[in-house]
Amino acid sequence: MQTESNMGNVYSERIDALRGMMSMNGWDAVVVTGSDPHASEYPAPRWKQVEWLTGFTGEAGDVVVTADHAGLWTDSRYFIQALTQLEDTGVELHKTRVPGAVSIPQWLSDKAKVVAVTGSVGKSTTKEMIAAVLGSTFKISKTPANHNNDIGMPMAILSMPLDTEVAVLEMGMNHFREIAYLSDIAHPDVAVIINIGTMHIEYLGSQLGIRQAKMEIVEGMSPNGMLLLNGDDTLLRYLDQKPQQRITYFGSSECCHVRACDIWQDGDKLRFRVQAGKLSFPVALTLEGEHFVGDAMAAICVGLKLAVPFDKIVESLASFQNMSGRQEIFREGEYTIIKDCYNAGPESMAAALGVLGNRHGRRIAVLGDMLELGDCAQAEHYKVGRIAAEKADMVFAYGPFAGRVIDGTITGGMPETMGRAFENRDELVKALKRAAKPGDIILFKASRGMHLELVLEAFLNKEK
Repeated sequence: MQTESNMGNVYSERIDALRGMMSMNGWDAVVVTGSDPHASEYPAPRWKQVEWLTGFTGEAGDVVVTADHAGLWTDSRYFIQALTQLEDTGVELHKTRVPGAVSIPQWLSDKAKVVAVTGSVGKSTTKEMIAAVLGSTFKISKTPANHNNDIGMPMAILSMPLDTEVAVLEMGMNHFREIAYLSDIAHPDVAVIINIGTMHIEYLGSQLGIRQAKMEIVEGMSPNGMLLLNGDDTLLRYLDQKPQQRITYFGSSECCHVRACDIWQDGDKLRFRVQAGKLSFPVALTLEGEHFVGDAMAAICVGLKLAVPFDKIVESLASFQNMSGRQEIFREGEYTIIKDCYNAGPESMAAALGVLGNRHGRRIAVLGDMLELGDCAQAEHYKVGRIAAEKADMVFAYGPFAGRVIDGTITGGMPETMGRAFENRDELVKALKRAAKPGDIILFKASRGMHLELVLEAFLNKEK
């Protein structure tokens, strides 16, 4: 017959066995939940894995096991019960839903400094640049792809190795209080806001509403945290209410503490000089378009704040390659393709068209709709058409707002025969194949929901 003391040893042995499995598989931490896959209020006995591992029989509790720690997270209903049942097991009680409580993602991330990035346009590129810069000096972990919401970001935290020195986390939103929620989980040491655009204005009402939502990033920060803002964005430069955190401005404006000067496009190299106090050094990016300067300056500013040597910053950015689907420029047979189908808003549309406009040759813009613009959609698509008339020789617009794009091209001075609107993807592909000629430079740009990459794939398919 096993005594309570013996049972404590049994649970200790089970935890040790789990640690052996973790070591064999290279796992830094294992999270054992107290629920079943259906989140049932009363799980069947076969799903009571917390009880099997620790002896805790409460109906609410999660366990984290690392190489040197085992902890149970539960609320005040079970504090006394947990202290009794966990005795001699080596499992420590972590209290939840009390002032100062630390959640599991917080507990795991607190072992590393946290850099959080948000903004309307360019979040993912900026996150990748920051990760490249910091990765030259620190053991870093980052949110993969666009895992920037209330599910993806906590999963990224839970997945990062425990020896991570800096976590670089992207935070996205389309409604109020979403960034606040993510910030409260991550507790950023450094928060970066790269711009305030018009993405998600449908849900946030105005750019001031968007700014308010982005500024929620400070809510999970300590007063000693560092807030880095794009000084080129007037909505960020002139805040209605100053946060407690120290503000550092980056960008190319005179007001910026970390400033880009002498910006010029040298073929496929984007060159500029960084001025930060008495420090000055040149930077070269293998990217086209001055809009990347702001992303790079955010990364440089973070690097300098975390004491990355400037020569390592320069080296990291010189070798930086943008993520797939974001302004990929490549030769495909007779054509030069600019693939930028990952996402789109008015600001990124203008930037992509600017890259197209700097190319020599006949320039074709294939533009899909920009989503989540609400009442601004008609006007913003018309403005894009006006810009396209200056930067492209021919425009193919696709989606419900394609007609407004073409209206803009006509009033912008493009001949009516050089612009066409399509609502059918197959018809667009056929027309594009008929119109394209050897040597053309073709831009594909749209919101991700338009799936414009399918148009590109069909166009490049040689079957007529």
